Amino acid sequence: MARLNRAETQERNRARVLAAARAEFADHGFRDTKVDAIAERAELTRGAVYSNFPGKRALYFAVLAETAGQQLEPSYREPGRTPREALGALARAWVTRLPLADTEESHGAARLGTELLSEVLGERRTRLPFAQLLQLDALLLGLALENLTRPHPTPRDDLARLPTSWRAWPGRLVRVAETVLTTLHGASQLAAAAPGFLEPFNVVKACEQAVDLDLDDGWTVPPFLTQAEAVDAAWTPQAATDLVRDAPAVFDDGVVAVLGLHRLAAAEDAVRALPAGSRVTAVLVTSEPGELAPLARLVLADLAGCLRQAFPESAWPRLQVVLDESGALASAAGVPAVSDGTEVAVRVEAGRIVARADGRGACHVVASSDGSMPGGPDVGSGPRRRP
Repeated sequence: MARLNRAETQERNRARVLAAARAEFADHGFRDTKVDAIAERAELTRGAVYSNFPGKRALYFAVLAETAGQQLEPSYREPGRTPREALGALARAWVTRLPLADTEESHGAARLGTELLSEVLGERRTRLPFAQLLQLDALLLGLALENLTRPHPTPRDDLARLPTSWRAWPGRLVRVAETVLTTLHGASQLAAAAPGFLEPFNVVKACEQAVDLDLDDGWTVPPFLTQAEAVDAAWTPQAATDLVRDAPAVFDDGVVAVLGLHRLAAAEDAVRALPAGSRVTAVLVTSEPGELAPLARLVLADLAGCLRQAFPESAWPRLQVVLDESGALASAAGVPAVSDGTEVAVRVEAGRIVARADGRGACHVVASSDGSMPGGPDVGSGPRRRP
């Protein structure tokens, strides 16, 4: 048998650690699982575990992220043609993953994710990214719902008609999405804590009816704390996976937003400012990729798999989401150093970066600029408001 090279050995060991950790967490729960027991089960040293994961919590998030991507039945695909049908299909896909009875078979699966929220809530450095990741999920689901309701989103020119202090965004359904996600995440916690209590039909029905709620939905035009500058630089991104579609990301013309895990809500600022048909790519970065990148994968995988099954491809949001653990994509966008507070946006045209902004409001000012080459009249001006 041919000897494995270093990268192949590391990948094999990582897979063994994940498999062993999953079994230990299912058998004993997160708190009572010992890293030494994981190493023994994987037939590796304790050092080999830590060479792949910085700590037990990072390993826990990675196990749950891998499990979330495997739980949906491949044959289950009944996309809805209306928002109500799509929300019903999304809820059915979600609840089929849950342990709905207290059986020996479901006990391990239920226990595996029981301690997720307590681990997330334990520290601010996980709470804030988790909250922002859920906001990103709500945006993705809201955009998909809007595409079924209104295939051609509100034109960028309509920004001029919005009041400076927000009241409502025409057709926005992100608050409906937030309500649905609250219901589904609550169902997950109850299924784990009280197997047999949850009635899946009621969960599906509640999610379907959420589309009829009047939640006074709206979006605020962000304050312009930065300016877009016209530039002319090469755009040579490396290959990456779009976590929304579970497919290679497409890096053609549009806006690329490099966002730290504390700034994910800013992705909507770019989406709302761009004209219909334009692409936004959110490149997620963090100063703690070992622990927070698996958490990001987990939260996005929980929703994205269900969304792909519940909505026709034509309704999938025009927002791509890429996790940039190495910082290579950020570097390609001219961001050499990243943090969880990063917000940098660039506009790409014909394979060149033609505009860039850094700081709060960067996503909006770049998306609302005209993308012209140096000297373009609208770069950094933001949306024009009428008196």
